[in-house]
Amino acid sequence: MANAAEGAAVKGGFRAWLNKRLPVDEFMQSQLLGYYAPKNFNVWYFFGSLALVVFVIQIVTGIFLTMNYKPGELTAFDSVEYIMREVEWGWLIRYMHSTGASFFFVVVYLHMYRALMYGSYKAPRELLWLIGMCLYLALMAEAFFGYVLPWGNMSFWGAQVIVNLFGTIPGIGPGLVEWIRGDYGIADSTLNRFFALHVAALPLALLLLIVLHLVALRQTGSNNPDGIEIKAKLGANGKPLDGIPFHPYYTLKDIVGIGVFLVAFAIVVFFVPTFGGLFLEAPNFTPANALSTPEHIAPVWYFTPYYAILRAVPDQRLGALLMGLSVLVYLFLPWLDRSPVKSVRYRGWIWKLALTVFTVSFLALMYLGLQPAEGRYVMLARIFTACYFAFFVLMPFYTRIDPVKPVPERVTHHA
Repeated sequence: MANAAEGAAVKGGFRAWLNKRLPVDEFMQSQLLGYYAPKNFNVWYFFGSLALVVFVIQIVTGIFLTMNYKPGELTAFDSVEYIMREVEWGWLIRYMHSTGASFFFVVVYLHMYRALMYGSYKAPRELLWLIGMCLYLALMAEAFFGYVLPWGNMSFWGAQVIVNLFGTIPGIGPGLVEWIRGDYGIADSTLNRFFALHVAALPLALLLLIVLHLVALRQTGSNNPDGIEIKAKLGANGKPLDGIPFHPYYTLKDIVGIGVFLVAFAIVVFFVPTFGGLFLEAPNFTPANALSTPEHIAPVWYFTPYYAILRAVPDQRLGALLMGLSVLVYLFLPWLDRSPVKSVRYRGWIWKLALTVFTVSFLALMYLGLQPAEGRYVMLARIFTACYFAFFVLMPFYTRIDPVKPVPERVTHHA
C-alpha cells in the first residue's frame, strides 16, 4: 500500500510529492488565497510588509558584517574601518545595515501611526497591538545594542548615558548598572554581551514576536480605514462581502510598494548614507575616547523624542521615569480610548485636534532631542512633553465626549 501511495505521488510530479510531506498548497490556500482582507486598503497599509522587508535586509547584511567584525575595546572600531576599506563591497553592506536601521524605524513609526488613525488597537485587536508594542520595545533594544557596537565616540557616550539611567532605580540601580556593563565602565565585557544580544538573542526574539504578530493578525483579521469588521457580513460562500483574497490582489500591490521603497532606500545608501548626520553622526567616525566628550551628546534620531523628555525634567530620576512611561504608555491605548468608533474618518473634531497636537508634539520632541539642552530648547521640550502626555492622560475623557459620525454598515470603497 505504501509503495502504491509513493507511486501515485511520483506520478503527480514533484509538487504532489512535496505537498505530501510539506503542505505548501494547503498553507497558500489558507493563509493567502483563503485569507480575505478588506477591499478598501490605502497607502497606509504598505508599512507592515515594508517592515518585514527591512527586517530581512537587516538580518542578511548583519550576517555578512559579523564575518569581519571583532567585538572588543581595542578591535571594534578598527574592524568596522576594515569592513569599510578592505572588505569587498563591505562599505555597501555596512551602509545598507546602518540605513536599514533608520528605515526600520521610519516604517514602524508610520505603521504605528496608521494604527492610531484607524483605531487598530481597539477590540478585538488588543493582543495584536500588545504584541506589536513588544516588537517595538525589542526593536529599540536591538537598535541600541547595534548603535554601540561600532565603538565610535558618540556610540561610547550614548551607551554611558543610557546605561547610567538604570542607576536611577532606587535601591538596585548601581548594582544593576554594573551588571549590565559587566565591568566598572563601558569596556570589553560590555561590547561582548551587547554583541551577543544584538546578533543572537534579540533577532530570535524579534522573529518570534513577528510570527506571533502575524498569527494574531490572521485570527482577528485586518482593520481597515473605515474601522468596520468585514467578518460581520458574509456572503453565501461564507466569505466576507467586503473582502478580497490577499493573494494575488495585495501581494501584487505590496510588490509595487516594495519597489518604490527599495528605490528610495538605494538613493540614500548610494548618495546620502549619513543623511546629514542623522543616520550616522560625525563623532562616530572617530574612535571611542573616554577623555573626549562630543560637543552635544544625542542619540540617533529615532530615540530623540524620548531623550528630549528625559532632559526636559531637572530631576534625573523623574526624567528617567517619564522617559520610560512615554514608551510604555502605548501599551494602555486599547483601554484608554473610550470612543465607540475606531477610524478617524468618523471621529469628531476633539479627537482630530488631539491627534494633531500629539503628532506635532512628537515631531517637535524629535527635533528638540537633537538640540543642546539649554535656553528655549528646554522650555519647548517641557511644553511639548506636557502635550505628549496629555494626549494619553486625557484620552478617557475627551474620547467619551467627542461627537462621532455614524459608521456605515459596509466599507465605503469598492474596487
